[in-house]
Amino acid sequence: MPRYEHKQIIKMLNALDELPSDAKELNSWVKAEGHIEFLQSNAQSREMVVYASPEYSFIHSIAVPEDLLSPLDKDDLMKWSLNPYVSAASYAWGGGRDGVWVERESWGTGSQIISKGTQLIYGRTFEGWSGSDRNYYELSQEYAHLEGLHWRPEQKGYCKYDQNGDIVSIVSTTKRSLESSISLVTFDWDSLEYYLAASNQALIRLFDFTLLDRSNFTSWGKGKESLFYDSDEIFFKQKIYGPAAYTRGVQIIRPSCPKNEIFSSREAREFGTDETKHVEFITYDWRNGEVSKISTSSEATTNYFEAEGNNLPYELSPAFFKPEVLLKYKADKDKYTVSERDVRCRSAWYLEAFDVNDAGQVFAYICYLRRLPKSELLHWLSYNEEPKAPISERAYTNDFQGQFVTHIDPLEQIKRITKKWDDENLSWWKLRDEKLIDNVTFPHTASRDEWGDSFLTLTQLVNEGFEIKVIRARLREEGIDFEKQEGSLALLEKLINFSLEPDEELRLRGLRLAQLIRTKTKGHSAKSDAETLALEAIDKYETYSLHFRHVCELICDELSLVQSVLGSNVES
Repeated sequence: MPRYEHKQIIKMLNALDELPSDAKELNSWVKAEGHIEFLQSNAQSREMVVYASPEYSFIHSIAVPEDLLSPLDKDDLMKWSLNPYVSAASYAWGGGRDGVWVERESWGTGSQIISKGTQLIYGRTFEGWSGSDRNYYELSQEYAHLEGLHWRPEQKGYCKYDQNGDIVSIVSTTKRSLESSISLVTFDWDSLEYYLAASNQALIRLFDFTLLDRSNFTSWGKGKESLFYDSDEIFFKQKIYGPAAYTRGVQIIRPSCPKNEIFSSREAREFGTDETKHVEFITYDWRNGEVSKISTSSEATTNYFEAEGNNLPYELSPAFFKPEVLLKYKADKDKYTVSERDVRCRSAWYLEAFDVNDAGQVFAYICYLRRLPKSELLHWLSYNEEPKAPISERAYTNDFQGQFVTHIDPLEQIKRITKKWDDENLSWWKLRDEKLIDNVTFPHTASRDEWGDSFLTLTQLVNEGFEIKVIRARLREEGIDFEKQEGSLALLEKLINFSLEPDEELRLRGLRLAQLIRTKTKGHSAKSDAETLALEAIDKYETYSLHFRHVCELICDELSLVQSVLGSNVES
């Protein structure tokens, strides 16, 4: 939906354009004093009106190079004739020239200055189309590309992800409809101001308030227009004739502070300032052989190549955290992806090379932590603790010896198998959602919910992928009887035992156990059943993580067994 500030502006503009019923109030209203005050107030707002068309008002804006405004030619600007429903380009022919050519942004604006400006939005109408989206607004591609904006229909605006990975509306739109008597386009001022400063432009806001009682209006008479040219920021002409008036003018809105302040302010807002964006983590300083607090500031650490002449900790010093630090990311799979050794927040940030040591602690290196936004640094800081064990053997082998680990984690092996099955387009198994491969993660905490969630996503990836109709058809081909109510695992067991003829009947223990835990912990089963399974897992394997690893090892073997029986039949 549009931003809250955008919706508040709709209320204000509709209130300003409400026709008074009292004659005395009408005589005051037509002078547009409230409308002018709104323009001046909105010029200081964080939600800038770029286009508005309520009942009696018109506001439209264009970006104009600063060097065209000095000296300021008010007479030229007041000749404006422009609205957003113009074309960025058109074909032209005739006039003594041969052929056809393209003319770009030849709007016929009436003003020489405005004709050299940049249109920020374009109103478009799909002629002949009768749907609700017949009218819509396009954003200047230059602005959209510079700010990384994309249209999102559910937000009714042009959006991007902020530094925390949350979607934010930068340009909000409202179209005139049966539900709304106003068309409105507003820009986030921080974004627009940055663009104006970088392109050395000012925002020229054109306005026309024609306020009258249409039911009693006949003509404008022969009176003169009054000029209000005292201010260089807002100037206009006005004609009042009885209980009717029009006020037509120009407002110039420039960046609120010098360029360098605007640029540094945005950098600080998105990444933090040198003074505020860094935090200190309890870290193992392995260069100096001690546990100490190390700042994420680049000046607080060094690397192998710059270590001579100082005793600063290496930037690959690990900080250690309670495993619960990852729960935030696992709980929102749309926003975050937790892979085997990294965490990604959509298009916002990326933490690489984290791992888990033998004591169950998550650890990450200072040089990668410093890349996180301040809000994430504070989140990690809240789980920071002294190391209970060294970094994992895998991390030491990968990160310090520069070697690949030959042993493949069982969960990683499951992901590789299912990815291969998906690539081969097998007839008997289908990947239900591409995100599932990334979403399956080890449980690292003592949380039963995290343990259950891990089995939920694991079974969604593996168990739900089996195509029961194809497996039934294979059983029929082999002449194997089965019951209609039997699920995919039972059917696979029949096929495996028939094909391999083992001494003892084989059961898919890993796949069945994963499905059972999912059913009991995430379904509507009795709470005692889930508690029993959880206690059994802890009693036998000490931690949920080790128990999950054991089940994954069983499933790895079973997937290989399934493929050996079903073969590589691809979908025709």
